Amino acid sequence: MEPILLSFAVFILVAGGVLVVAWLVRPGTASVEDRLSAFTGKKTDKSTPSVSEAVEIWRKVPFEEDGQSLWTRLIQSLPRLEKLFLQADCGIPPSRLISVSVGLGVGSTILLVVLGMPLFLALVVGLALGSVPWIWLWNKRRTRLLKFAAQLPDALELIARALRAGHSLGSGFHLVAEELPPPLGSEFGRVYEEQNLGISIEDALKNLCERVPNLDLRFFTTSVIIQRQTGGDLAEILDKIGHLIRERYRIQNQVKALTGEGRLSGVVLIALPFVLFLVMLYINPEYVSMLWKTEVGIKMSLFALVMQILGALVIRKIVNIKV
Repeated sequence: MEPILLSFAVFILVAGGVLVVAWLVRPGTASVEDRLSAFTGKKTDKSTPSVSEAVEIWRKVPFEEDGQSLWTRLIQSLPRLEKLFLQADCGIPPSRLISVSVGLGVGSTILLVVLGMPLFLALVVGLALGSVPWIWLWNKRRTRLLKFAAQLPDALELIARALRAGHSLGSGFHLVAEELPPPLGSEFGRVYEEQNLGISIEDALKNLCERVPNLDLRFFTTSVIIQRQTGGDLAEILDKIGHLIRERYRIQNQVKALTGEGRLSGVVLIALPFVLFLVMLYINPEYVSMLWKTEVGIKMSLFALVMQILGALVIRKIVNIKV
């Protein structure tokens, strides 16, 4: 390959990476200052926002963007994707993450083709690199939800103690927001702030369940709504829910210990073909190149990838026992 062409391709890749990083870390101070000034009453406009306007500002999606770009209209037509970003609390607008994903996939594919890699392998590598932002987003959402679920029993016990001490339910939410770290502390703090802005406690809890898809949280929300309508000892109900959650976690840990061998076997079986491919590519590249240079090899490679995905899903279904 020509040295000048190679240098130009490397320059384009590095410059594109720098621009992507700079775009991701750029601050959005203007919108943040406007929202904070609306809450504190220091807005520079002629009129002070009413309570209803403040509520709408609070309920506004944090990553909502101004303008009607192509990606923004695409996100607005995909409410599930928008909810995914909200649950992950990644702080990155969906349009920006999609642009980074497309840029990584397309840019890496073009660069690898220019460097002389076969189109089939370049497409596979481009697809893998393009999926990296989505894997990061999914992992961030999963980690945040697991951490929320682990903090929930402590939050319920703290609210129950606050109720026995004579505090209101709203004060219990405020106490949880101050004592517990994010994500549970920030989510319960948002419920407390929504209640202060005029939203009923039932609607605030329903909004919390929309932001955090957790079955135990729905039990808590249902018990609060029923107790406010029919009466009863809410502190005792919260203690029982917290005890139930802890017992279920204990059983889940036992199940994970019993299915650990199956999960490890699945990881080995899934990783073995790829590791063997890399070893053979290093030892005898001509022998492995038949997988993408011939029509039969390409069909075999695609069939192997599909069967790998199906096998991973089957193994996950077997070892993932719901409690």
